[in-house]
Amino acid sequence: MTALFTILFYAATAILAVGLAFKVVQYARTPAPLKIPTTPAPVTTGGVVLRMAREVILFESLFKSNKWIWLFGYMFHGALLLAMMRHLRYFTHPVWEWVALVQPFGMYAGFAMLAGLGALWFRRIFVQRIRYISGPSDHLMLILLLGITGSGLAMTYVARTDIVALKQFMLGLIRFDWQPMPSDPILMAHLGMVIALMIIFPFSKLLHAPGLFFSPTRNQVDNAREKRHLAPWAAKLEAGGE
Repeated sequence: MTALFTILFYAATAILAVGLAFKVVQYARTPAPLKIPTTPAPVTTGGVVLRMAREVILFESLFKSNKWIWLFGYMFHGALLLAMMRHLRYFTHPVWEWVALVQPFGMYAGFAMLAGLGALWFRRIFVQRIRYISGPSDHLMLILLLGITGSGLAMTYVARTDIVALKQFMLGLIRFDWQPMPSDPILMAHLGMVIALMIIFPFSKLLHAPGLFFSPTRNQVDNAREKRHLAPWAAKLEAGGE
C-alpha cells in the first residue's frame, strides 16, 4: 500500500501541476475582444487590483447576488483554508510557529466545511433553477469534498490514526525517502479521495479559483471612452500581420 499510494501521489501531483499550468496558459491566451467590465467598475488599474482583492478575499459579487449562498460558500472556503493551513504540520519539520498557532482552530474547521458543503449540495438538489443546470460532475465534486471532510473528522474524533507515522510518510514523499504508510482504512479512504480530487481538479469547475483572475468582467478597467480596447490579435491584423 505504501508503494501504491506513493506512486499515486506523485502521479496526481504531476497531473495537478501540469493541468493547472496548461489551463492558466489557455486562459491567458484566450482573446478578450470586447471591453466588458461589470459596472460600476473601477476606472484605474489600482481600482481593478482592489476590486480583484475584494473578490478573492470577500467574494464581493456573490455577496451582492445572494446572501445565503455567500454565507455557506464563504463558510466552506474559510474553513477549507484553515484546514489546509493546519495540514501543513504534516509537511514541515520543525512545524512553523504560525502553523502551530492555527491548530486549535483548524480542528473545528471540518464541521464548518460540512455545514457549508451540505447547504450548497441541498441547494443543488432542492432549488429548481439550480438543479436544472447541475450536472453529474457538480454532484461528484460535492460528494468528493464531503467524503474528504467526513473522513478527516472521523480520524480526529472517531478512530484516530497514527499521525507520527503519517507525518513520516508525507515527509518521505517530499524528500524521496519512502516511509511506511499507516494501514488505517479511514486514512486510506481519505488519502484516496484527496488523490482523486487532485487528478480531477484541473478538468473541473473548481478551476474558478485561477479562472477568476482572467475574467474580463472583473479584470478590465472601465475606460472605454478614454482608450480604445484592442486585443493583441486584432492589433496584428491592423498592423498587417498574420
